[in-house]
Amino acid sequence: MTTGPLSVRPARANDPAEIDRIYDICLRTGAAGKDATDLFDDPRLLGDVFAGPYLAHSPDLAWVLAPEDADGAPSLPVGYFLAVADTPSFERELEDAWWPRVRARTAGRTVRLSTFEGWMHSYVADPPRASADLTGPYPAHFHVDLLPEAQGGGHGRRLWATAMDALRERGVPGVHLGVSAANTNALAFYDHLGFRLLDDGGDAKMLAMRL
Repeated sequence: MTTGPLSVRPARANDPAEIDRIYDICLRTGAAGKDATDLFDDPRLLGDVFAGPYLAHSPDLAWVLAPEDADGAPSLPVGYFLAVADTPSFERELEDAWWPRVRARTAGRTVRLSTFEGWMHSYVADPPRASADLTGPYPAHFHVDLLPEAQGGGHGRRLWATAMDALRERGVPGVHLGVSAANTNALAFYDHLGFRLLDDGGDAKMLAMRL
């Protein structure tokens, strides 16, 4: 449980403890918003796909939601918002500098491809690329996750507003993201924000918004 007020602050992208905490949040919300810990033998794999690359590529577009200690110093996060302004550039840099390291770290692991962890290994081996039709009008994308104790109370909207202000200041015209069809809470949240459905892929839905 969190204590005290929660504040939005820039992520400490070079702090190993903060990175580990963000990876932990990613894992604990990785099953359509629910805890995915029991689905992975490699607890860092999900974070290596959906958190670490963003902290490495765009640390200035990473924010966390964290309680304040009694002395006012921010403590470990209970949520985060990680964005990139230019998805094609992000994907190119990952192929050059990020995925080779993850592939080396995970080489030799035996997993069943039918599992969630197996699917993530396939993702690392051959990461999907966003189409130019998507990234032209909506070049930015993001990931946002809050632990259950931080959900509600408008915290997600505060993170969202902070990030969107930063993207607008950069002249970014739009954002997109993919959401699991099973994550009904997230879908309702983005619908309330004004996102529109671009592609209903069954298991995953592609949403977008102009800024």
